[in-house]
Amino acid sequence: MFIIQDYTIAVIFCVITMFCWGSWANTQKLAGKEWRFELFYWDYVLGVLLASILFAFTIGSAGNEGRGFIEDLAQASSSSLISAIIGGVIFNLANILLVAAIALAGMAVAFPVGIGLALVIGVVVNYIAQPQGDPLLLFIGVGLVALAIILDAMVYKRLPGQGGSRGTLGLGLAILCGILMGFFYRFVAAAMAPNFEAMEPGLLSPYTAMVFFALGIFLSNFILNTIIMLKPFQGEPISPIKYFRGRGIDHFWGIAGGMIWSIGMMFSIIAFGIAGAAISYGLGQGATMVAALWGVFVWKEFKEAPKGTNKLIVMMFISFIVGLALIVRAGL
Repeated sequence: MFIIQDYTIAVIFCVITMFCWGSWANTQKLAGKEWRFELFYWDYVLGVLLASILFAFTIGSAGNEGRGFIEDLAQASSSSLISAIIGGVIFNLANILLVAAIALAGMAVAFPVGIGLALVIGVVVNYIAQPQGDPLLLFIGVGLVALAIILDAMVYKRLPGQGGSRGTLGLGLAILCGILMGFFYRFVAAAMAPNFEAMEPGLLSPYTAMVFFALGIFLSNFILNTIIMLKPFQGEPISPIKYFRGRGIDHFWGIAGGMIWSIGMMFSIIAFGIAGAAISYGLGQGATMVAALWGVFVWKEFKEAPKGTNKLIVMMFISFIVGLALIVRAGL
């Protein structure tokens, strides 16, 4: 299987993760306006699974290092496989709760609470489990990225139509999302061998872990997404039959979005062997700033923002870049 042995390459992989995680949502904008997120999400989940299988049978099975996918699967312990699946279920629930929180409380509340909390919890939990890197630099960097996320929320709040209800339910869902999102990566990391060159029996390669993580997302989606289709937090209920009436282009963009996210996750756990779980996860969660870049420069989401917004945007990106640099430096 393909593995990396250089920290600089591991950081590059984590940066690619950040861009993938911050960019996949653009595919939803490219789907039809009548194609609700709940319908888009079925294809997104399918795309995650398809990409994970493609990785497993290509770079996950090539080369002489580590164990190929089939060999790795044959020796995998049930506890490792279950851990990766649980990670997928937790992630899927957290992702759906984030969407619901945005619908109820708005992006300005849901994102800083949900993603900011996930960033802090995820780095702390993964660092405790695998203390790798300078903790002072790492946590200062994480703090600056969290500050950038808060500034991002302040910017969104200034946009027309973003100052709506901050319902207690929406805030509660955002908090629950952040807690769950902070823990999903730990279950996937716990399923994997810490050393990809000399892999312990029973533990998984990143490619096998990714397939079972994606299976956890896919299988849980039949329950979780069906529930929100029939009992949505906002809008009218959707019949599952409507999914099969979608246009080919709508299905294409959903699958593409899932594959983009899956590439990011795959690169993150490949980098895990060198960079460590805390750094890999922390860099990846900088995706919020990548999404903000798309919003500023491509979708022009801030063109109607009031005077003074540009200063907040500049502060946001400075905080993010400095924080990112400290996270990278923590692993050297």
